[in-house]
Amino acid sequence: MKTLLSLEHVTMQFGGVVAVNDLSMHVDEGEIIALIGPNGAGKTTAFNCITGVYEPTNGRISFDGSPIIVNHPAGKMKRLYGGLEHDMFANEKVLSPTPDEITKLGIARTFQNIRLFKSMNVFDNVLTAMHLRLKSNVFSSVLRIGYKEERAMRAETEKLLKEQGLWNHRDDKATSLPYGYQRRLEIARALATRPRLLLLDEPAAGMNPQETLELAAFIREIKEKYNLTVLMIEHHMDLVMGISDRVYVLDFGSLIAEGTPEEIQSNQRVIDAYLGVAEDV
Repeated sequence: MKTLLSLEHVTMQFGGVVAVNDLSMHVDEGEIIALIGPNGAGKTTAFNCITGVYEPTNGRISFDGSPIIVNHPAGKMKRLYGGLEHDMFANEKVLSPTPDEITKLGIARTFQNIRLFKSMNVFDNVLTAMHLRLKSNVFSSVLRIGYKEERAMRAETEKLLKEQGLWNHRDDKATSLPYGYQRRLEIARALATRPRLLLLDEPAAGMNPQETLELAAFIREIKEKYNLTVLMIEHHMDLVMGISDRVYVLDFGSLIAEGTPEEIQSNQRVIDAYLGVAEDV
């Protein structure tokens, strides 16, 4: 199976605090992978490193076989560095793309706290995301050369909203939707960028058991329909164990276990560190 995303010895240090420590993991094409762990374990920090929100202090992240993010401790951080493998990437070129550049490569994400364009309606939330792929520039737009491209994007937005059951809400303000529909809209907006890898940060947060079951079916459905690979952070263990191919477990920034859902459920170190512990806030 082809590896789509790989993290090699990724460390994220804030001052003297090591939030992610020497994390190595991989996601193969077509998999659904869960990243779990207790509050403060470094899960969202790892997502932020993958998506260019943070520049990791050390390590290499590759997508589809090519390095996209590379860094190593330098300057003052070289003296303060508390992670491992401090010189492993010292001779490599630093790569630090911005979040929009990461998205253009084919990596899209949602957030733990829903981040919709609050002043826009449902239709425009998705349409705006599609503009990331816009090829026309200001000059061509003035001359209406980009009109066909804009019309195609509007048609694609309509199609996507209908597929996600959101078309009847197209004119509604995004924040007026029920919570579950806001989650769907955020995922639809991510899909509008045509990702190959979809990162979901606690997609079931705030959902009741029935909504969580529906979300599980929804994730499977979009994975197949859009030929996606999925990496998710989640605390609802029924969801994690029900749809994940493999699970990685973080504790205090370090990887403590990896394996199938069955292996993780019976791992005593994971049980002691996490399973049965109250959910993150």
